[in-house]
Amino acid sequence: MASLLCLCLLAAAAAATSPGRLVPYDLLYADGVRAYFARDWGRAAELLQRALHSYAGLRAARRACRAACRREAAFVGGPTGAGPWEAALFGRVLQRADCLQHCLGQRLGAAPSAHRASHAIRRDFEQREPYNYLQVAFFQLKKLDQAVSAAHTFFVANPQHLQMREDIEKYRRMSGVKSDNFRDLEATPHWSIQHYVQRSLMEKKLIYYGVEHLGGTFNDPDLWTPDELIPENLKEKHREDQEKQKQETLEVEEMEKRGPLPFEGIAVTMDSRQMNGTQRVVFDRVLTESECKDLLRLTKAAGEAGDGYRARRSPHTPHERFEGLTVLKATQLAQNGDVDWRDAKLLLQASEKSRRIIESYFTPGKKLHFSFTHLVCRTAVDEEQESRMDLSHPVHADNCLLDPEGQECWKEPPAYVYRDYSGILYLNDDFQGGGLFFTEMDTVTVTAEVHPKCGRLVAFSSGKENPHGVWAVSRGRRCAIALWYTHSQEHAEQDRVKAEELMEQRAVEQDRSDGKQHPGADHSGRSSSEPLVPNSGARPTSQRHKPGSDRTQHPKELRARDEF
Repeated sequence: MASLLCLCLLAAAAAATSPGRLVPYDLLYADGVRAYFARDWGRAAELLQRALHSYAGLRAARRACRAACRREAAFVGGPTGAGPWEAALFGRVLQRADCLQHCLGQRLGAAPSAHRASHAIRRDFEQREPYNYLQVAFFQLKKLDQAVSAAHTFFVANPQHLQMREDIEKYRRMSGVKSDNFRDLEATPHWSIQHYVQRSLMEKKLIYYGVEHLGGTFNDPDLWTPDELIPENLKEKHREDQEKQKQETLEVEEMEKRGPLPFEGIAVTMDSRQMNGTQRVVFDRVLTESECKDLLRLTKAAGEAGDGYRARRSPHTPHERFEGLTVLKATQLAQNGDVDWRDAKLLLQASEKSRRIIESYFTPGKKLHFSFTHLVCRTAVDEEQESRMDLSHPVHADNCLLDPEGQECWKEPPAYVYRDYSGILYLNDDFQGGGLFFTEMDTVTVTAEVHPKCGRLVAFSSGKENPHGVWAVSRGRRCAIALWYTHSQEHAEQDRVKAEELMEQRAVEQDRSDGKQHPGADHSGRSSSEPLVPNSGARPTSQRHKPGSDRTQHPKELRARDEF
């Protein structure tokens, strides 16, 4: 039976590696990853599977050729003839190397060198990284059974991968998922992962029995352990241990990739640990009192000529009025003489300073692009605050659709799925209410609160790990700059590109009209020692937006629900 199995495997390997059939796996993998990030799920799944098959075929060909060439050029017996033994030995080595090259060339249908991949690609396949991409692609294609198998295959080789642990646990709770779906696609035919799982569960059952009746402690490292296995009086402690372990892992990961702050004088007031979450931070002294006053002066234009419903009722509550101003609208108002150019430029500078701080703190070395920038104010309607029960902004996540009952957040339209980080830069605190708060996935359990004040910047990742809302503004007017960022350059804010071009055009015109301007002053009249952040500079002509690309990513009626 065993020999029959071996023959079948060799036959399959020979078929998979016949001439002209094996495309280099690293090329297929690269194309598959590109399709993945382009969200072409069908093509990504096809290419990634082909890459895995090619990788398996290459390994099978190498094993078969090594076995064949061992027999053909075996190191047996002493040296033949009267020559030195070194010549005989190295002759065999060269003969075996030549045999391997010839054999692989025949089986692969190309020179073996065409199948040499970089160290990084080889490491990805050794760690089963393609299955990590595959499980997402299959999930998006609604092929749940294949998604589960791919996730499980990756997890077997990466049991410490926290996100995959959580995904595996969610798959186990989904209707339609069968226990047979949890199979290791890389397992050898004579070994089943199910035996390992059964043995592990039996061992845990015995350990929990001992803890319950004999005392002692046990920290279960697995999130997939069934609840029914844990004694009732130990379940609460088990959940606490799991949450603590998860939090510690996330904190370590966050600290490892945290970068230095690019500006002096800025203070980290609260980090993720103090805010009982992950990827959360509060900075102070990002703006001065004077800069806050200048930007508050700009907010008056938001109520008169801005894009935020022109002081109509808020889209989220009838008890507040809403005012908003984009960077482009502010620059256009400055161009028309309705607001001061210095104030419009300060809005660009303050938001750019915030971007650099958040990028350096959370993603050093990885570029963050603006997704949307909005100067917004919410004013309490005085006669409508009595017995008020609603929020200024309901609890939500910024890049997915929050489902509190299912404890899930779905990354699908109309959510802005490409957004990676969010921020709010506060301008004032002379109002009541209006604080930001974070919750658990249930949207009810509050985990942290942030109280606004001038120059305070709160930043956090935009996903399901950070559901948040805003308490009702019960008196006065709350103003802030709402910020969203993305790693995807194709979703960069086009309004900002236009605003920077108008600002550049203004600078050129100012130069022409005032050739004798003092060298210590910039084009907006602000002293060169005063700028909030260095000017980002003019964009090269080749990088400017194409004709017709000046439309925003979403119509304004969708934008309205998205600001804080």
